[in-house]
Amino acid sequence: MKERFEQWMDWIDRLLVLDIFLVLAAFFWFAIALLGKSTGIPLGWELWYSLWEPVFTPAIGILMAGALLSGLIKQVTKRLKAKN
Repeated sequence: MKERFEQWMDWIDRLLVLDIFLVLAAFFWFAIALLGKSTGIPLGWELWYSLWEPVFTPAIGILMAGALLSGLIKQVTKRLKAKN
């Protein structure tokens, strides 16, 4: 049971790492596209903005919720191990 739980936690951590790279890539794309929009050069602002609601907003929410949940689970298992 413990091994299976640890495997799940490893997979969740891996998914969160991938998610943070997605969020960082979205941020850099946002910065570049916004700079291009302000200078009049088309650098993908319209595409980025169309992907904001269906892709980037859930990715940020998953990252935040996953980080909180992962931290909470790790604290609980740490205290349970210390208790035994």
